[in-house]
Amino acid sequence: MSASIVKVENLSHRYSVQWAIKDINFELTRNGIYGLLGSNGAGKSTIMNIICGVIKQTQGEVYIQGVSLRNEPVKAKRHIGFLPQQPPLQTDLTVEEYLRHCANIRLMKPTAVKPAIDEVMSKVGISHFSKRLIRNLSGGYQQRVGIAQAIIHKPDFVVLDEPTNGLDPNQILEVRNLIREIAEERTVVLSTHILQEVQALCDNIWMINEGNVVFSGTLDEFDNQIMPNTLVVSLMATPSPDALKAIPGVINADHLGGTRFRIQFSDATEVTERIVAASVTNNWRLMEINLEKNSLDTIFAELSKKRK
Repeated sequence: MSASIVKVENLSHRYSVQWAIKDINFELTRNGIYGLLGSNGAGKSTIMNIICGVIKQTQGEVYIQGVSLRNEPVKAKRHIGFLPQQPPLQTDLTVEEYLRHCANIRLMKPTAVKPAIDEVMSKVGISHFSKRLIRNLSGGYQQRVGIAQAIIHKPDFVVLDEPTNGLDPNQILEVRNLIREIAEERTVVLSTHILQEVQALCDNIWMINEGNVVFSGTLDEFDNQIMPNTLVVSLMATPSPDALKAIPGVINADHLGGTRFRIQFSDATEVTERIVAASVTNNWRLMEINLEKNSLDTIFAELSKKRK
């Protein structure tokens, strides 16, 4: 088994008397993009802030490359890059000045700073803005600067909290591509409440609801958590919805236009066989029948109801 890049054990935290998260456990052993999914207020930012050493947990342990974040925070943080939801930019500095400052507070060797700045500016596509004040950059390029500060010291573990928040569609695509490139060399945890971000970027996810993990697994496993309960069928003879509802096991039938119907069922196998038989009997001329996959939004809502 591979050594742990990140290991979180029984992580809990409370503000005053209210528990924000409770008994969170996970372990990352390889590079890639891991999604931390949850609605606003679910506890995502608390987890992010703890595993990046911004706040100290009430209970539990966090290990980064085997180093205890509680007991050896400086040593552990050398392996961590963090982009908070609000990038920690100093807008009165130029891009180059700001990245030099970030390299220095990360205790990089003086001889390594200039090469690291040049390399990271090239990687995130901001070299041509090196002398520009950060305040004069667009939102998308400011986000690139935020990502640059998170990876300038070449950490093993990068945490990105809502990295595409507030960006326009083109900027979102650019930042997603950048995140994929970063994940080729290191482990990335992406925190988001946007299901499309998870679908576009992540291979594995955790879902947090009210401070608890309600799901942990691959995106495909997540997608299959709530079994679909609708079929889309195409019938050339276009029967009435009432005729379809009369088939045993059909709960509801909606005409989608043309030859297509959406059928809600109680058991997919039995209903499929009965629809095929009814089509033959009534000469409906069945052309197509497909099990309809749930959207991630539906799965998210259903899993949120299941447990705390």
